[in-house]
Amino acid sequence: MSTSQVPRRIVVKLGTSVLTAGTPHLSRPRLIDLVRQCARLREEGVEIIVVSSGAMAAGKEQMGFPDLPPDVPAKQMLSAVGQPRLMGIYQQYFEIYGIPVAQMLLTREDLHLRRRYLNARQTLAALLAHRVIPIVNENDTVTAEEIRVGDNDNLSAMVATLAEADLLILLTDQQGLFTADPRTDPNARLITEVREIDDEILASASGSGTALGTGGMTTKLQAAETATRGGAMVVIASGDEPDALLRLARGEALGTRFLARASAPESRKRWLLAGYTSSGRLVVDAGAVQALRQRGSSLLPIGIAGVQGDFQRGDTVGVFTSAGREIARGMVRYPADDVRRIARHHSDDIEAILGYTYGPTVIHRNDLILL
Repeated sequence: MSTSQVPRRIVVKLGTSVLTAGTPHLSRPRLIDLVRQCARLREEGVEIIVVSSGAMAAGKEQMGFPDLPPDVPAKQMLSAVGQPRLMGIYQQYFEIYGIPVAQMLLTREDLHLRRRYLNARQTLAALLAHRVIPIVNENDTVTAEEIRVGDNDNLSAMVATLAEADLLILLTDQQGLFTADPRTDPNARLITEVREIDDEILASASGSGTALGTGGMTTKLQAAETATRGGAMVVIASGDEPDALLRLARGEALGTRFLARASAPESRKRWLLAGYTSSGRLVVDAGAVQALRQRGSSLLPIGIAGVQGDFQRGDTVGVFTSAGREIARGMVRYPADDVRRIARHHSDDIEAILGYTYGPTVIHRNDLILL
């Protein structure tokens, strides 16, 4: 995405220090202002996904700031108390603009295991299609290893890749990435644009961070590396800047901008090809071949003439002609045994045959790469 283009889909990561405005409490004025900006972007046709920290801060506030040990069970308890409180605030404020919100609690396992990845992606797509703003957070209440420094920074990058976002905005309590720590080095300069995250860039982030929240600049660079490889532009900027989200969405030069290292289609093609399993094949008829090649259609069950091998929902399989020529690869929405049952049937018959449905396609066109 060039700086002159308005992004169609943005992931906004809100750090704890942004939500609290540097205080021990959640800042209601800050939250209302961020919601206002999200609502304005949504009016302009931009799809918004929010990855929000702040559950533990909300839990501390709810419980009167108790003196607790800094161990994992205490953090999980605070997250369990704070998460519904935080979501209640988001719901209340977005309702001012008539915008519904939904909570998505994810773990890295949800985004690394293919079938769970597909489930998460379809849920996210359904929410956006119905103009619901997803509020995403790590499922800290039941997963121990995810409660560590930088979890939501990296989670936001994974969500940006999952959603095929054009832009990931990491709002923090810092203006961006500097050549050195600006708190101790008066000669530190803001780095406005990064084309590649090399050793020099990584060195500039060492030692930077904040006592608020769980993220530091190093983890934000890790997130930027992940998201830019997935085809998204990334910006690290200060949440204290007036109308930061609106200005960044419109291409204004705030903070540090990391250029995407690949276009989203190229990145997705590599992801699909890398996930290919030779144990799964779909043989399609001439009508399906024509629909895939000439019309860019999805693969429907009616066009499947044969199913070879064993595969699960979310696996990447080859699509072959009856003559044995591979024409495409794609991620299937149904396991092999169920594809065998619905092959040569109309999409409207899927639920009657299987007793459930994940939609009318065996491979959606967004999950298919022509070879």
